[in-house]
Amino acid sequence: MTDAGAELFRERLAQPDQRSCGASVLVVARMLLDPAYAELVSTGRHPGTGFALPGTVASRFRYEVLGMHERVTGVVDAAGHLQLPWPRAIGTPPWAVAHQLSATSGPGLPAVRYEVHQVRTSGAEVYDDLVAATSGHRPAALYVGNAWLPRHVVLVLGEVQARLRCYEPAAGAIVDVDRAAFATHRLGLAGWDRAWWVVSP
Repeated sequence: MTDAGAELFRERLAQPDQRSCGASVLVVARMLLDPAYAELVSTGRHPGTGFALPGTVASRFRYEVLGMHERVTGVVDAAGHLQLPWPRAIGTPPWAVAHQLSATSGPGLPAVRYEVHQVRTSGAEVYDDLVAATSGHRPAALYVGNAWLPRHVVLVLGEVQARLRCYEPAAGAIVDVDRAAFATHRLGLAGWDRAWWVVSP
């Protein structure tokens, strides 16, 4: 997914609280894959059903993110299967992100299975893996943190001019990261520098 998402980010789509980065990533992933859903969040009206959401773009995005966070940390996943519930106060676990992304589809992009991969290789190889994972016009989630813990989730959209384009929910905007930043563990994504988990198709 190269230049996808430019239209979505005319408005700042920032995570509504300190623990909803993962849910924000999931809402933006759905917006990227499903134009009708993106229109609902952007304009307040679904073009197919006519369903309406009141308020501003920011308030609609907040509503969708908080609802998403409640769903993905509950006892039932996006496919209706039982899952281990998770305290929302500590974010969104990677398996819940994988389950939700596996159920996310759009016109011409049927749902595919996403899996969680713990980062065990060099940062440069992680960059290459993310380029490959997003080459089929689907985003991937990346957990980043410090040397001890994962602390934040971003959405990788694809490679643009030798840089990975990411939606960074703390900023609510697009950030581009080059291969050298991955190789030297200097990602600078909301202040976090190391890759921990990749959730990809």
